[in-house]
Amino acid sequence: MDINIGISAEDRKAIADGLSHLLADSYTLYLKTHNFHWNVKGPMFQTLHLLFETQYTELALAVDLVAERIRALGYPAPGTYAEFIRLSSIPEPKGVPSATAMICELVEGQEAVSRTARALLPLVQKVSDEPTADLLTQRMQIHEKNAWMLRSLLED
Repeated sequence: MDINIGISAEDRKAIADGLSHLLADSYTLYLKTHNFHWNVKGPMFQTLHLLFETQYTELALAVDLVAERIRALGYPAPGTYAEFIRLSSIPEPKGVPSATAMICELVEGQEAVSRTARALLPLVQKVSDEPTADLLTQRMQIHEKNAWMLRSLLED
């Protein structure tokens, strides 16, 4: 059955492709945050362990919302590690970094997801895809707040 939501198939495909990058970045950041939650150590252990858990839990819910929007637009959502590696702008960690390095990597990851969402926003606004615009705006707000919270741990 054809999809007739007022957005052309070409624009829906372009939006789904952009959302696939957002999904890959979000899932990669989820995995990195969960990894750091398991492996953090040092004097900030308790604070970071809890903060990382809060952030990866939020990301676990977010990936579902992004994938469901891709499906609503009529395209399959990527869902394999191979696809996520190909689509993500977030590098995997090397070994087990120090707590401070973990914070820095997660700041970079949060900011990367925000940039990915922001890059797609002009297209969705141009074609009046309000549901996707709303999703992107919410994601940017959350990731920019998370980056700020993480950065604040590095300041005296």
